[in-house]
Amino acid sequence: MTAPLLAHATPHGRMYARSTSEQPAVPSITTVISQLPSSLGGWYGHMAATALAKDPRLPGALGNPAELRTTVRDASSAAERYRDVAALRGTRVHHYCEQVALRALGRPETLDAARLALEENGEQGFAQRFDEWWDLYDVRPVEPEITVWNAALGYAGTLDLVATIGGRTCLIDYKTKNTDRDGFVKALDDKVVMQLVAGMKAEESLVDPEKGQWRPWAHGDQPLLLGVAVGQTEVRAMRANPAVLRNHWLRFCALRRAWEAGLEAEEAGRALLPVGPPPARTGSHPASNPGSTGTTDSTGPAVPA
Repeated sequence: MTAPLLAHATPHGRMYARSTSEQPAVPSITTVISQLPSSLGGWYGHMAATALAKDPRLPGALGNPAELRTTVRDASSAAERYRDVAALRGTRVHHYCEQVALRALGRPETLDAARLALEENGEQGFAQRFDEWWDLYDVRPVEPEITVWNAALGYAGTLDLVATIGGRTCLIDYKTKNTDRDGFVKALDDKVVMQLVAGMKAEESLVDPEKGQWRPWAHGDQPLLLGVAVGQTEVRAMRANPAVLRNHWLRFCALRRAWEAGLEAEEAGRALLPVGPPPARTGSHPASNPGSTGTTDSTGPAVPA
C-alpha cells in the first residue's frame, strides 16, 4: 500500500529502478506474485448484486428501462469502489505504522497527522490496536520501509519493517484487515509468505535513491518472517513456517519466470495475423491432383487445400 520512490506503475505492473534518474528495470515482488491465477468473478457478482439490492433508486427504476440501466451500471462498479476505498484505508494504516517506527528511531515523522487522518475517517481503532501490539511485543525498529533488490533473479520490493522482537531479527509485512462477525481480525493469505521470503532473499538494500547507492543486504540470515494483520479490534502476528519457505521461494521463482515469459510474448509481435481466402482456381480440384499441397495468397501464408 506504499509508494516507494523508485517504484513506477508500468503496463507490465509495478517495477523498480536503481535510482531516480534511471528507468524501471525489474518487477516488484507484488507484481511477480500477481502472476498467480485468481478468480474474483463470484466476489464481483456478489458486490454488484448487493449494491443493486440496497440502491434506493431500484423500486422506482423497475418501470423505467433507462433509469434501470443506470442503476445496474452503477452497481456493476461496486467492487471497484470497494477496492479503491480499501486501498486508501490501507495506505493510511501503513503510513501510521511507519510513523510509529520513525518516532521510535528518533527520526523526522508526522505521527500526529497520521493518527488524525485515521480519526477523520473513523479508523482510529487501527491506530489504537497497533499501539497496543507494538508495546506488547516490545518492537524495536531497525528500518521501516526499506527497499531491497535481487539482481540474480531480477526483482525488487519494499519491506514494511525490519525490527527486533525478543532479540530476534524480524522482517515484517503489515496487512490491513477487516473484522469478522465474531470481532476477530480476518486471516492473512498464505501469499504473504512468498512476499516475505522474497524479501529475505534480497541481495541489496537501498541507501540513497537519488544517487542509486545500495549496500549488501544485512538481514537475510534466517530472520523471523512475520505477517501482521492490523484490524480495528485486534492485531494478530503470524509467523511464516520455516519448513515451507523453500517451497514458497521456488514458487516465487517460477512466477518470476512466468512474468518474464509474458513480457517476451507481448514484445514478440502480433500473435494472430489475418489470412484471406485462396484465389479462385481455374484448374482441377486439388483432391484430384496429389501434387497440390496448398496455395499462397497475396496477404497471408499458405492456405491448406
